[in-house]
Amino acid sequence: MNVATRTAPRRPPSWLVPPGERIAPTATLGTARTTGLLYLALALTGLAGFLVLRPQAFADDAATVAELVEHESVARLVVALELAVVVAQALVAVWFYRLFRSVDTVAAGAVAAFGLVNATAILVSAASLATALELALDPIGDATGQVHLLIGLSDNLWLAGGLFFGLWLVPMGLLVLRCAGMPRLLGWLLIGGGVGYVLSAFVTSLAPGAQPVADALAITATIGEVWVIGYLLHGGVFRGAAESRRSL
Repeated sequence: MNVATRTAPRRPPSWLVPPGERIAPTATLGTARTTGLLYLALALTGLAGFLVLRPQAFADDAATVAELVEHESVARLVVALELAVVVAQALVAVWFYRLFRSVDTVAAGAVAAFGLVNATAILVSAASLATALELALDPIGDATGQVHLLIGLSDNLWLAGGLFFGLWLVPMGLLVLRCAGMPRLLGWLLIGGGVGYVLSAFVTSLAPGAQPVADALAITATIGEVWVIGYLLHGGVFRGAAESRRSL
């Protein structure tokens, strides 16, 4: 076979590339946009279920089981949305690995692992809320006490899951910093947001009265997440890499 017709040599593994050198991803544009869509689905289901509807059906100060029964349809929707969060979180964790494994295998694997742990925590939360609703509809023994216990368990599972959600943003930021053509500011925002999320979980645990501080620590993460979702949907990870190669 003619030497000229042979394919170009394969790029060395990401772990052999010097730390200061940025790497262009080898995944397809479709993979980037699918990752963005899954991340958007995660954000929307979490927003609708946890922040908007959950306080209506599973309020922390709910006095009676009857109040939960009264909002049964909303409660069922909250459980369904938490299950949707689990599906979206698990899939986007896998798709982030597919997208960035050629950039840094370890960091991409960390994003997938931390995302799957968070999905597991929310899965148990959804099961807790579903059980609380069943007890409210068909009381057994001290149903009120058991319902409050299960709702409290769900709240704390979201808190514990938030710890891993913060951890998954840190390697995601490192991947952005490592990826050719992606904005470095976005990478630092994701890292800072991830650290903020982790600190927020500890603030909530150690100082429940300082919830405004915990909320403020998560603001950077929100900005970084919105940016990375838009960037992936736009396909900027590939456009930026192409511009970077043309400038060489």
